[in-house]
Amino acid sequence: MSEKSIKKVCVIGAGTMGAGIAAQIANAGVPVLLLDILPKEGDNRNAVAEGAVAKMLKTQPAPFMGKRAAKLVETGNIEDDLGKVAECDWVVEAIIERLDIKQDLYAKLEEVRTPGTAVSSNTSTIPLAQLTDGRSDQFKQDFLITHFFNPPRYMRLIEIVAGPQSNADTVDMVSDFVDRKLGKTVVDAEDSPGFIANRVGTFWIQQAVNSAFDLGITVEEADEIGGRPMGVPKTGLFGLIDLIGIDLMPHLMKSLTSTLPADDWYQKIARSEPLIEAMIKDGYTGRKGLGGFYRINRDGGGKVKEAKDLKSGEYRAAARPGLVRGPAAKGDLKALISAKGKVGDYAWAVLGPTLSYAASIVPEATATIVGVDDAMKLGYNWKRGPFEMIDAIGAAHLVERLKESDYPVPAILEQIGDRTFYRVQDGKRQYFGTDGEYHDVVRPEGVLLLEDIKLTGEPLIKNGSAALWDLGDGVVALEFTGKMNALDEQVMRLIQKAIPLVKKDYKALVVYNEGSNFSAGANLGLALFALNIAAWGEVEKSVKGGQAAYKALKYAPFPVVSAPFGLALGGGCEVCLNSDAIQAHAETYIGLVETGVGIIPGWGGCGEMISRWEENPRHPNGPMPAVSKSFELISTATVAKSAAEAKDHGFLRRDDGITMNRDRLLYDAKQRALAMVDGYEAPEKPEYRLPGPTGAAALKLAVDSFRKQGLATEHDETVAHELAYVLTGGDTDMIDVVTEDQMLKFEAEAFMRLVRNPKSQARVEHMLETGKPLRN
Repeated sequence: MSEKSIKKVCVIGAGTMGAGIAAQIANAGVPVLLLDILPKEGDNRNAVAEGAVAKMLKTQPAPFMGKRAAKLVETGNIEDDLGKVAECDWVVEAIIERLDIKQDLYAKLEEVRTPGTAVSSNTSTIPLAQLTDGRSDQFKQDFLITHFFNPPRYMRLIEIVAGPQSNADTVDMVSDFVDRKLGKTVVDAEDSPGFIANRVGTFWIQQAVNSAFDLGITVEEADEIGGRPMGVPKTGLFGLIDLIGIDLMPHLMKSLTSTLPADDWYQKIARSEPLIEAMIKDGYTGRKGLGGFYRINRDGGGKVKEAKDLKSGEYRAAARPGLVRGPAAKGDLKALISAKGKVGDYAWAVLGPTLSYAASIVPEATATIVGVDDAMKLGYNWKRGPFEMIDAIGAAHLVERLKESDYPVPAILEQIGDRTFYRVQDGKRQYFGTDGEYHDVVRPEGVLLLEDIKLTGEPLIKNGSAALWDLGDGVVALEFTGKMNALDEQVMRLIQKAIPLVKKDYKALVVYNEGSNFSAGANLGLALFALNIAAWGEVEKSVKGGQAAYKALKYAPFPVVSAPFGLALGGGCEVCLNSDAIQAHAETYIGLVETGVGIIPGWGGCGEMISRWEENPRHPNGPMPAVSKSFELISTATVAKSAAEAKDHGFLRRDDGITMNRDRLLYDAKQRALAMVDGYEAPEKPEYRLPGPTGAAALKLAVDSFRKQGLATEHDETVAHELAYVLTGGDTDMIDVVTEDQMLKFEAEAFMRLVRNPKSQARVEHMLETGKPLRN
């Protein structure tokens, strides 16, 4: 690894990609210089770059993880400020995809940059050899391609292409920076057209569109067959095209057909459809346009989803075909491509050629099958990579079908025979190489995955909703395993069992899992069942059981570190609040959202939020400010939109850690826990001085005002009044001390009053049915 490091970055090009890359660099806490051309009019010479930053501050999903990050972006223009490149350790070019314009910029960069400064292009279409043609040897040594995916904050893939003269230390420096600081998974790609993800992805999209037209498949049928059953984004194919923009398709086609060899399979399937050309011409470019293959018709005040008829070109009400059933609907790919009728015909027409094509680009586009699989999973959000799909189907079966259809059979498919591309050997995951041998899948230093731990051992204890795993070095992981990692009585029971086990034989505990989200909170399905049969005793037992389990974690005689990511809501947030420390993934969306279903936090969240705001050095002293802030956040069901924002809201403390790369989260959390072991002492129980009924009256006045303005509903007011009662200490006089046990008692009592309210029950039922809060 090079001793050089990246302390400041310059991004040239403030379009959607360039500005997004600059924002992610700023999210990492690294200063960034954002340059663009001079504006066509006006006196502000930095208007283009400044406008890009201003736009990002208003964009949703937000490119910035917090407003403070935007302050790390310095704006300028290429004419006046190119000399500032000398201050930077890495220059990212993200300008228009025209070779002549890029080469002109590189010539100017050679005059101002410091030799040894990394220079990269975000191109996805132009070969590296062409980009550096005519440049000095030093420039070629410092140059590479860093292909980010849009939007740069949220897409985890980056394809890195090094040239034959690229300095290995420079490539390593940039790779390490985008991994650890920007949170990306690096896939090394060869200098071939389209690199990896876009080459396979463009082929897949083109083949799926062609097959829909050729087989007479409707857009809804195509999206049902080729969506979730295949494990690709739930939008389905045509929904995905609408999302990325239909007008992008001709550009991708032109790019690949102009650079791929004449005998490449993509050249044979690349074709335009008159209907699609007409849609683009008329402004029907997808979600950003007048509509796309789908649109929402709001004529007459209605809201009807419509789909484009591929034969007539007209819109009609969108249908729900319901064609895919049985194992195929649950992701059995062999069953899907073997289904009778249009389901199997279309599935095979898409998957057969796509998997064959993906297999054909190894090692031309990337050295290993792992690179192809990672690229498609991270760049196109496929659940399984192409070679993982082939294993699911069976390589031998796939080859047989390919030959029947007279489709090409790449060498690596002939080579694999009846074996699998991945296998587990001696507790290690291995992949099949182009040399005909199996090789270990090697994780980068500092990456620890629970999926690897599971290959070599069994859980220490487990039940239907949770498990406990030995991470080594005396650290144990508590894993939630239910649907959406929802929390229930089994989770609480396992926590109570885990504590004596960890105390006896281990040093620390990390709360972590590798689901799509950390936890969406309590299991509402079980809760609704209990409410419907008026099992109030069971509900109260669940509330008090959760309180007891979480406080047992809080006061355990060893460090407890929670490692949230994605959604950490309700009870998922409360387990974090009751931990000694939090090591959060940067993309953690955390909050106490119970008011949305007509209740309040019941597992200690109310007291823990007050404690955090009392500790917050930026908040005024006294009993009311911490209560008011907690009331504001809980009553409005505020969810932090990043780990950085979670610190602003008090869900994370100022000294809690943030990990940018999701794959590094468990390792970082484990190290945080180990660092706390020596001299560890459990926290002391807090005592609160709360404002009592006077404070509650003030909070209720504010809610009443919102109600009169139409900003809160009648039941919002009821829920908020109960929340105010808890946060202000019930009927306790403000001169009295309120203990943590009293706070938990107030919480449980208010919770039980609310769950008995039919309007709260209606909110729970509505959330389960629609996934959206009921405003009653």
